Amino acid sequence: MLTEEDARRLVLTEIDDVRSHSAYDLQVLRVEALPFGWIFYWGAVRDGQSGQRPRLGGNGPFLVDRENERLIRTATSVPIARQIADYERRLRREAHARNAAAKQAAQQT
Repeated sequence: MLTEEDARRLVLTEIDDVRSHSAYDLQVLRVEALPFGWIFYWGAVRDGQSGQRPRLGGNGPFLVDRENERLIRTATSVPIARQIADYERRLRREAHARNAAAKQAAQQT
């Protein structure tokens, strides 16, 4: 099981990969707790001269699942609330499949 700090390290590793192709200083800007983990919003730090935050393409937030240690890079073209709901449905389907498999295995013994 991941802690928030473990999850942050996973996200920072992904951001480091992007950083090598960017002229901007990239960092985690905000973290929100979710029932299954966290969502990490990231982007460029404000420019020291203009005070503006440069706009980046493709910097959708990362979902991190504390239980199964999944790191999911979300799309910027789909509302994040929908992507979270989709992931929560996925988790319910996976739990149902595990329970059904366990029940079937118990019946076979």
